[in-house]
Amino acid sequence: MEHTSRALPKIRASHISKVFSNGKERVEALRDFSLEVQEGEFLCIVGPSGCGKSSFLRILAGLLPASSGTIEIQPGEDPGKPLTSMVFQEYAVFPWKTVLENVGFGLQMRGVPKAERLTIAQSWIERVGLSKFIHAYPHQLSGGMKQRVGIARALASDPEILLMDEPLGALDAQTRTLLQEEILRIWEERRKTVVYVTHSIEEAVLLGDRVVLMTAHPGTQKAVFPIPLPRPRDLKVMATAEFGELTYTIWEALRGEVLKAMKLLGET
Repeated sequence: MEHTSRALPKIRASHISKVFSNGKERVEALRDFSLEVQEGEFLCIVGPSGCGKSSFLRILAGLLPASSGTIEIQPGEDPGKPLTSMVFQEYAVFPWKTVLENVGFGLQMRGVPKAERLTIAQSWIERVGLSKFIHAYPHQLSGGMKQRVGIARALASDPEILLMDEPLGALDAQTRTLLQEEILRIWEERRKTVVYVTHSIEEAVLLGDRVVLMTAHPGTQKAVFPIPLPRPRDLKVMATAEFGELTYTIWEALRGEVLKAMKLLGET
């Protein structure tokens, strides 16, 4: 008799809750949120404003403690690699460092020798199309360029898991489209485990293997949508009927939560 065993998930978050306390006021950001992410999966999380998406990502990154629940992450075979690396929505670059120094910063913190560090950093700068700006400072870059620096820095560290918190949310539509293409291309090359938070259903369907929908505050899991669109993908898939049907189906499931969130924020 054959026995088949399902591989352990790369990430298992079980019954995560997060409560923020400010003196007398308690704000419950997450309630009993559970999630599994497989090795090499590109998982997108979508939900209304204030549902705890960013808080959950910061808990995964170890930047924020959970109030209750557990996080299990299966380490890789190379103990020298960082477990997670995070790309923030804000342009999290050091203004006093050049593009090259910013991208190589994580490697420097790990004690990677200078020559090797510069080679790796230069390679990633080239991949994100910033070779001409390698010695530029952040004030000389556009918003899209700064975000490319943040993405290159995260990838240069070669983490087991890439955590992306609305990395394209502050960009104009054209720059956002270009970077969506770059993220697709880079993920196809590396097949990293990615947890990607976004407000955009279209972006989630374009990039993800699955889309996890969160409820309004306090956030918990509402639904999971597998994305059966074939890979490799490019922007052409957005013109297909299947893409349109998927985005509409997810919006229909999300719509009530967005209305609920707007009422909680006093916007209706």
